[in-house]
Amino acid sequence: MQQQWSDVDEYLVNSLIPDDPIFQRILANNHAAGLPAHDVAPNQGRFLQLLVQITGAKNILEIGTLGAYSSVWMARALPEGGRLITLEADPHHAATAKKNIQIAGLEAVIDLHVGPATDTLPHLESYAPFDLIFIDADKPSNPVYLDWALNYSRSGTLIIGDNVVRDGAVTNPHSDDPRVQGVRKFIELIGDNPRLTATALQTVGSKGWDGFTLARVNG
Repeated sequence: MQQQWSDVDEYLVNSLIPDDPIFQRILANNHAAGLPAHDVAPNQGRFLQLLVQITGAKNILEIGTLGAYSSVWMARALPEGGRLITLEADPHHAATAKKNIQIAGLEAVIDLHVGPATDTLPHLESYAPFDLIFIDADKPSNPVYLDWALNYSRSGTLIIGDNVVRDGAVTNPHSDDPRVQGVRKFIELIGDNPRLTATALQTVGSKGWDGFTLARVNG
């Protein structure tokens, strides 16, 4: 099935998303730097970009930069005067991301903060509220990231949580994987919060079997 999923993704990307040498360079840089291949797929990047455009987001928070591939997708959709704050814990990843942001010509738009997000998030109050928040970092900390996302939201803010299906492991309440337990707690907190209207979708493709949550802050 994985080969079929990848073939479909390749067809969709080739049909709908023009080749972009900037993104090709970013992925090549990430690979050369030894970063894990956890970047979103191109069609997922375009999906994030469309969400920015559909919501009219002008102020974005991204928790988990990696090599800034998804950062560039979203930042390109920002209106004039827009800003994306992105947080990366790993200094090596952040150094690669900084180069990629420069390659994309987005240094004035993307503000990269280096250090554990749990340390950085308390210092972002002056940037809030955010219009869109993308959570794609260490899964055990997802419940903490959700608390901060809600703290920095306004009515109408969109909160996206990536990689929540974990090859189906999310259904196992007895999993000894802290990433699975972090995602399960994250989903439960979303479902129990009256401020949020939410859904979650499974995805299959070149990145395997996974999915994301999508939640709108109501007030």
